[in-house]
Amino acid sequence: MVAAMPDWLRRSIGSASEISTVQQIIKQRQIHTICEEGRCPNRGECYAQKTATFLLMGPTCTRSCAFCQVDKGHAPMPLDAEEPQKVAESVQLLGLKYVVLTSVARDDISDQGAGWFAETMRQIRLLNPQTQIEVLTPDFWGGKQAGCSPEALQQQRIETIVKANPACYNHNIETVKRLQAPVRRGAKYDRTLRVLEIVKRLNPAIPTKSGLMLGHGETAAEVIETLQDLRAVKCDRVTIGQYMRPSLEHLPVQKYWHPDEFQQLGEIAKQMGFSHVRSAPLVRSSYHAGEEE
Repeated sequence: MVAAMPDWLRRSIGSASEISTVQQIIKQRQIHTICEEGRCPNRGECYAQKTATFLLMGPTCTRSCAFCQVDKGHAPMPLDAEEPQKVAESVQLLGLKYVVLTSVARDDISDQGAGWFAETMRQIRLLNPQTQIEVLTPDFWGGKQAGCSPEALQQQRIETIVKANPACYNHNIETVKRLQAPVRRGAKYDRTLRVLEIVKRLNPAIPTKSGLMLGHGETAAEVIETLQDLRAVKCDRVTIGQYMRPSLEHLPVQKYWHPDEFQQLGEIAKQMGFSHVRSAPLVRSSYHAGEEE
């Protein structure tokens, strides 16, 4: 049985006033952030640095990953036609310099929300032309269309977002190859690598990014192998953090990795050629997203 949560994972969530301001704005507009839905421990710090991660297309995901705090369901809410504009207004009111757009998986929508990402980016830029926009997308796999293979549909959806020219395109691999099935239900290791490869093929100038959570029972050798696989598809940036069990209904933590181990893995990632590395227990996908090394 894994030991109790170590002291290095206990931290203040930051300024109550910063959190309250964001919560008030998003609640008034009935929009969502992964910062709040996922109860991120860094949200106060990120808000203070004028960054936030908006969760598009509602709070209910059609996939059922065993690590994730976001609600799951096969009948998500209909899209709010005003959401892209509401997000843009929130970015303006909060004075955000760097925004990350992510979403639940919406397998119930024909393009799985790719066009929604692009439209939200357009609306943000109308009101906030200086704000940089990073995307953290699902894999866009699935659905049927006459005369189109699943691979072709996936590429079409990714291309929709690439054409909108994000500052960075993120798609998380989450865990090592051996643990994909129990951790990422509905996702696949090779499919994630394919997303990152497609982005680079369509526009090599867009930085790509992926993230790993440690604590599911992976070995250091498996983590290094995963980093190598990411570099093989020219992934530029990587985040490595500790998985923290959101509730008893989620996968238990198998190991709490020590901060020194995270530092060692971060150094290995830098030596592999990743241009932007964040590796520490409390690192999450969007942590310090707007910063360069």
